[in-house]
Amino acid sequence: MTAKLPAAIELLRFTDRQHCAEAVAAHVAAALALDIADHGSASLAVSGGSTPAPMFKTLSRLDLGWDKVAVTLADERWVSPDHADSNQAKVQQLLLQNDAAAANYIPLWNNHSDGAADAAALAQTEQALQQLPEKLSCVILGMGNDGHTASLFPCSSELASLWDAESAAAWCQPTTAPHQRITLTPQRLFASKERILHLNGLDKLETLMKALAGTDVSEMPIRAFLNQPITVFWAP
Repeated sequence: MTAKLPAAIELLRFTDRQHCAEAVAAHVAAALALDIADHGSASLAVSGGSTPAPMFKTLSRLDLGWDKVAVTLADERWVSPDHADSNQAKVQQLLLQNDAAAANYIPLWNNHSDGAADAAALAQTEQALQQLPEKLSCVILGMGNDGHTASLFPCSSELASLWDAESAAAWCQPTTAPHQRITLTPQRLFASKERILHLNGLDKLETLMKALAGTDVSEMPIRAFLNQPITVFWAP
């Protein structure tokens, strides 16, 4: 399966998922270490789902001065951390362990207004995100087969307003997936020195090629990120 890649995209293919995960972890660790060396601190936004799990485990064991690293999520289901669908729970269980336990974790979810997804809760998340630098060291994205990334869903009525949103985070309610979502906005995700797209499976490669074949970001939001520099790590 081939397609002409835009100059800004680097596609790295691996024969198996573990080697791919290890390569992503090494790449991210190098980016964080560079910012720590240059600026004394680094920052990382990660995605949930099953794909990053082995990468999280590998990254958590890499010694790079984690006490100088701030970690947040690219998006989150608006459920408490003890919920089975919480991205925060997976990050805490898999990434914020071993050496990475020293990192400063900045959650998107909060229990303001008793956990309701309202303006006050969003404002509290925005305030928490102010701890991050103007430009994140690295953002790790995933992609659904509908072309969504973070919680930028093509089925969401909020999507059109998110492209020009000046806030760091926003609500997004998909109709094809459960739970109210909170997501870093495209502007906040693009305010990063490096972006990575981590994919597993032939279906994801097919989705990537479909996304590259078109231009409508409302149909497949991942297209917005494929128009900018990004490194894609893929394994079957």
